Amino acid sequence: MTTELRVLRPSEWDNWITCLERGFGAVPSPPEARELWLALAEYERFLGLWDGAECVGTTGAYSFRLTVPGGAAVPAAGVTMVSVAATHRRRGALTGMMRRQLDDVRSWGEPLAVLTASEPAIYGRFGYGAATREMHLDIDTDRVRLARPAGSDGVRLRYADPVEALAACEAVYARLAPGRPGTPVRRPNWDRTAVLDPERERSGASPLQCVLAERDGEVVGYATFRTKPEWNLTKPAGTVSLRDLGALDPASYASLWQFLFDIDLMSTVECGNRPADDALLHLVSDVRRCDVRTQDGLYVRLVEVGAALEARTYRAPVDVVLEVEDAFCPWNAGRWRLTADAKGVASCRRTEDDADLELSVRELGSAYLGGVSLASLAAAGRVRELRTGALAEAGAAFSWDVEPWLPHGF
Repeated sequence: MTTELRVLRPSEWDNWITCLERGFGAVPSPPEARELWLALAEYERFLGLWDGAECVGTTGAYSFRLTVPGGAAVPAAGVTMVSVAATHRRRGALTGMMRRQLDDVRSWGEPLAVLTASEPAIYGRFGYGAATREMHLDIDTDRVRLARPAGSDGVRLRYADPVEALAACEAVYARLAPGRPGTPVRRPNWDRTAVLDPERERSGASPLQCVLAERDGEVVGYATFRTKPEWNLTKPAGTVSLRDLGALDPASYASLWQFLFDIDLMSTVECGNRPADDALLHLVSDVRRCDVRTQDGLYVRLVEVGAALEARTYRAPVDVVLEVEDAFCPWNAGRWRLTADAKGVASCRRTEDDADLELSVRELGSAYLGGVSLASLAAAGRVRELRTGALAEAGAAFSWDVEPWLPHGF
């Protein structure tokens, strides 16, 4: 059968989204979610694979700006909603969509493409490397206590309607974003995703709630969460499910966590996505009773190696020649000289000089945000040192003070 890959037309949205939902288990999205994703859709950046009148493949690429080490917000294609109908697997459909999409991203002048993977094994062959981790916790608040830093007494907490408080929460998010690589700078309407709250996705918990932290009348932090009351034979055993928490200073941050720990009739705080180096780990009295797990988060693909490597700041001076393998985007393949001065300002240009390190674009993607060390990749055989000392030099330059983190999906 002949298929056609083309840019999505607005009139085709329902057919397209139905194909996507079928690919992810055939459970229709709640109407509120469908309406929001429709509002956020950038049709000229979404692709559909068609077999006659039937959509059999989907992918899209939001126009994001992603925070990189040093605080710059770099244009990035946020790859999303990737699916292939079960009737059309093993025919090169996904490869064809990824090929067209990366060509498009390059034509748009965006040096990065990023995604989250439902199945991590899929995207490495297209040059995406796992670059961030997310931490999951289930905290036993009957047994775990918090150490609150000085200044907590000056923090006022108050409940607020999540929608009415959205602007205040977004202002905090915007101030935090430059300090955490991997954080998308929110585009118009994306703040609505933070308060999307379909009833059927609550699993018996409350509607979304919000608490603001204030100091001297200024909002300096927020937490959004649900509560689910439960009882066993001897005591209340409810759960607080945290959606998001951010604060501008340690005292406000700890105060918000203390609030969550102290909600009546609750004995567990459940956190679905926190940075792997979250300060909470240093506030709790017993980290073993927090049931800490980590998993892969954001995957990064350098679409234009030179532009991408020049866009971020480096932690130490470096002068290294990288031999880059990139079979899927061959314009990246070859030798690149990366230099950075004492301020971390970089230049990356093609060169004929001898290579110091040999790696694929996938490893560059993993290391790009500073959360995956080149040394660990070398220990796995994924990076090859050709000049003694080059691995340590480049590793020090690529590292960063904080773990990169993707705070929300897309």
